[in-house]
Amino acid sequence: MRLIPVAILVLLALASCTTGQHSRQQAEWLPLFNGQDLQDWMVKIQHHEVGENFGNTFRVADGVIQVRYDQYGEFNDQFGHLYYKVPFSQYHLKLEYRFVGALQQGAPSYTLRNSGVMFHSQDPRSMPKEQDWPISIEFQFLGGLGDGKPRPTGNMCSPGTQIVYNGQLDERHCIESTSKTYDGDQWVRAELIVLGDSSITHIINGDTVMRYSKPQIGGGVVNRYDPVMKQDGKLLTSGFIALQSEGQPVDFRKIELKDLSKKR
Repeated sequence: MRLIPVAILVLLALASCTTGQHSRQQAEWLPLFNGQDLQDWMVKIQHHEVGENFGNTFRVADGVIQVRYDQYGEFNDQFGHLYYKVPFSQYHLKLEYRFVGALQQGAPSYTLRNSGVMFHSQDPRSMPKEQDWPISIEFQFLGGLGDGKPRPTGNMCSPGTQIVYNGQLDERHCIESTSKTYDGDQWVRAELIVLGDSSITHIINGDTVMRYSKPQIGGGVVNRYDPVMKQDGKLLTSGFIALQSEGQPVDFRKIELKDLSKKR
């Protein structure tokens, strides 16, 4: 019988260990979007009941979640959100987005090349039919307008909420990040690291562009909600994740999440 040198056995063992670690690391990322359909997601659009995907607003084509308005007519403030089926508390979310096409007729001008991800959101089933935005924090995405002026993305907006920024409670509805401006229809990679109510980090194309803490219910910019749901001052430690629809066609893909609560 031929003997295998000890050095080779050690190398084989190390290679096997490395491969196993890599497989475990890969397995830690949970795909929230299967690339084929909207299974595991819930729709809520203003003026409509939960589960009614009015105008086929959210659809899947070529492995991408598309937000479209070709069956709408006037936009009529039909702000929509597509929610993943369960809430999360401590996690690392990553996805890619791009803006395409023109703003839908009748959509507010501020929604031009504007979308985002809502997180620490209330359950869509707790929203009345006429509520416009969920009580949540928004990881806001903005596209450049091609005019040479800066328009950062990866910002923070706060419908029905507030945050602590630079050490103090900040009552502004939106706070700009330090990101670059991204013009055209290029794909942009966005990452969100959420540690309950203690720390939130926004990352755009690998660059950390914003940090803040203590997300909590409070402030305005949310209408026709159930008063039971708006307990001002209550810290937000968990909630639903949702993709936004507010009048601008946009695509989302490669939506994955790593649950960090299992590591703490």
